[in-house]
Amino acid sequence: MMDLPFDLPEVRGKLTRDRDLSGLTWMRVGGPADVLFQPADVEDLRDFLRALSPDVPVFAMGVGSNLIVRDGGLRGVVIRLGRGFNGVEISGDQVVAGAAALDAQVAKRAAAAGVDLAFLRTIPGSIGGAVRMNAGCYGAYLADVFVSAEAVLRDGSLVRLGAEDLKFQYRQSTLPEGAVLVSATLRGPLDTPEALEERMRVQLQKRDESQPTRDRTAGSTFRNPAGFSSTGRADDVMDLKAWKVIDNAGLRGARLGGAQMNEKHSNFLTNTGDATAADLEGLGEKVRKKVYEDSGIRLEWEIMRVGEPNSA
Repeated sequence: MMDLPFDLPEVRGKLTRDRDLSGLTWMRVGGPADVLFQPADVEDLRDFLRALSPDVPVFAMGVGSNLIVRDGGLRGVVIRLGRGFNGVEISGDQVVAGAAALDAQVAKRAAAAGVDLAFLRTIPGSIGGAVRMNAGCYGAYLADVFVSAEAVLRDGSLVRLGAEDLKFQYRQSTLPEGAVLVSATLRGPLDTPEALEERMRVQLQKRDESQPTRDRTAGSTFRNPAGFSSTGRADDVMDLKAWKVIDNAGLRGARLGGAQMNEKHSNFLTNTGDATAADLEGLGEKVRKKVYEDSGIRLEWEIMRVGEPNSA
């Protein structure tokens, strides 16, 4: 184990050096982090970031459901929130959820209290990631129910962020560099628990029928193209589905090494068993190039890719 080029502060949580990250992502690929930090609570996180040299890069990682870590791993410190950050509190139509709380669990807890956050039930990942990516499905987005979030900044300060700070857009938001989301307050319409349970059941059934939920994927690979016009005229603008333009380019089932564009849903990049991060990202880039050649549409990644390629 090589010496780190930076000092590590004392913590109450857990610090692990040279931590393989592949097992922490849904794709099961990726190299090691120089350091993985799992803070005990918000104060532990604040103290750590305050004491850590500002030159050391920090990456906040959720449950890895929408992430490819490259084979060379991540330099600096990866922060992964756990048990001290997964609480859910409900009062009236408001839900305060820790950033590590799973989207599905938040949806179920809210439904039991008569608060409609049902769209979160089918979204993989945690609330922190949902805020970061403005997660959504079935026409609803995190931004629609967002009230505020708490985050620890790189200097250790704890701040409250509103929608005007995060500047929500389709499948993205804007966070200060190095900031770590620790909780979010959401507000949903009120309904009966029975109606919400039924709504979630129908959505789950619809998802399972159309998506490869049993395969090793990271959710949708590319954002749906928006505002595309084949003629340049405003009255010709249309929204397209990424899977459709991938199919039109003849890429359903396309492979590179152990990576494949899923046969069931072609916008799901899949690790068939022995893919490397390079296989997955390489196939994604080949798809982007072929779709552009075929239709003039530039697909944008929805999956976040981080880290360094394998030096070999």
